Amino acid sequence: MENIKELSIKEITEFVKSINDKPFRAKQIYEWLWKKNVSSFDEMKNIPKKIIDVLKSTYEIKLIKITYSVKSIIDYSSKFAFITHDKLFVEGVLIPSGANSRVTACISTQVGCSLGCKFCATGTMGLTRNLTAAEIYEQVFLLNIEAEKLYQRKLTNIVVMGMGEPLLNYDNLLRALDFVTSENGLSMSASRITVSTVGLVKQIKKLAEDEPKFNLAVSLHTARNEQRSEIMPVNVHNSIPELISALKYFNNKTGKRITFEYLLIDGITDTKEDAVALAEFCKNFPSKINLIEFNPVQHINYKTSIPYNTLYFKEFLENKNLVVTVRKSKGQDINAACGQLALIKQDK
Repeated sequence: MENIKELSIKEITEFVKSINDKPFRAKQIYEWLWKKNVSSFDEMKNIPKKIIDVLKSTYEIKLIKITYSVKSIIDYSSKFAFITHDKLFVEGVLIPSGANSRVTACISTQVGCSLGCKFCATGTMGLTRNLTAAEIYEQVFLLNIEAEKLYQRKLTNIVVMGMGEPLLNYDNLLRALDFVTSENGLSMSASRITVSTVGLVKQIKKLAEDEPKFNLAVSLHTARNEQRSEIMPVNVHNSIPELISALKYFNNKTGKRITFEYLLIDGITDTKEDAVALAEFCKNFPSKINLIEFNPVQHINYKTSIPYNTLYFKEFLENKNLVVTVRKSKGQDINAACGQLALIKQDK
């Protein structure tokens, strides 16, 4: 049977009319499905039994569930494995920040990833399928509950930086985030959501046309075109010059500053030449740079940049009047840090 969570409010309204009930009933059903995320039609307490019976015979409610979780003993971040209705797995992470009481959820948009970035564990998995809008949304819903259990507060931020490339699941991503921010869903502020892409030129331009309320981050990792093609095959058809053009267009359309995620890999992305190239790249638009240490990944031989090179890189960029933050990796001991999501379990 069809998953009712794939239907729009208009389609549910048409269903309600087809069984000769009043249109307001559709809004009630929709709120049960999204705001309360019920797992069965019987939980819809204000819906008449005759409608419940028709819903049961016509549709299913297919939800993801948490099947595994582990908490870091170092920084208290937590990793979760979600299982879909068809027995596939994706991962998400909760990242607490004690200094300002933030709790950030990192969520996934695809089962695996097709892009094969050389430094990323998820890229070794290949792509199985896109997640539905409901499956993306439900990660946020469930992690919000877990945040209250583990850290005694609700989610404050969301980063779409987990498994998969979000802009290759464009329609489902936007529909899911619409529910996250709407009154029918979690009513979260779009300004606290960041979507990260490896830099898909056509999709960035499309996103600019849709003028999103959420923030955009680009996993850049090097601003040298040839070097980027070597470590990120996606760059072959989305080159640095093309990416600059797309991001200029995005900034002009939306007025938004762009965040660049930059992985410091010893001897590969952390040289003076890399710093110069990144500074030149960022002159093209208002930007913010997050420098990220490389996190060890099985069967990948890259090494983390040494502290001196990290400091030099940061100071060089700051001297060019760029906004730079060094992001300390969290969840390394549970394989939950950037680039490590590949469904590897840890002993609790």
